[in-house]
Amino acid sequence: MSKKIVVITGSPRKNGNSFAMTEAFIQEAERLGHTVTRFDAADKHFNGCHACETCFKTGKACSFDDDFNTIAPAILEADAVVFTTPVYWYSIPSQIKAVIDKLYSFCVAGKDIAGKECALIACCEEEDQTVLDGVRIPMERTAALLKWNMVGEVLVPGVLKVGEIANTDGCQQAKELAAKI
Repeated sequence: MSKKIVVITGSPRKNGNSFAMTEAFIQEAERLGHTVTRFDAADKHFNGCHACETCFKTGKACSFDDDFNTIAPAILEADAVVFTTPVYWYSIPSQIKAVIDKLYSFCVAGKDIAGKECALIACCEEEDQTVLDGVRIPMERTAALLKWNMVGEVLVPGVLKVGEIANTDGCQQAKELAAKI
């Protein structure tokens, strides 16, 4: 069954390691017949959440007009949402964190987005797998709060320089993740 998948990336580094895994995922998802819409958060403008709780009251997801208003409709229509990101300073990079924070708008507005599938693709410089917890745990909690089904995670430590992902099975794992959606 063909699904609508939204992929949201968090890296500003084009052709980096998380982008390589993202591309592998997207290519396999499209090969499997899914429709993929990609948003590169680093190329967009997002403000932080103002906690004004006026979400969707102006006809837009966020009353403070930024690029989240282009992503929100795609998320509403999606069957699955995939977040891809490197780890920055043991956590979620600011480029994608504002998007994640604004998912709150769906809760405030009472939008029923439960039942979507969700996945995470992430990498980090250090060899220690627990470094990825700074991204993994918040995404798992986000999925639980939104009542999304976390179908899988690709978590690859030990990659920093562009191309180092080729020395791992990260891209293969990303392809295999596409088959789980």
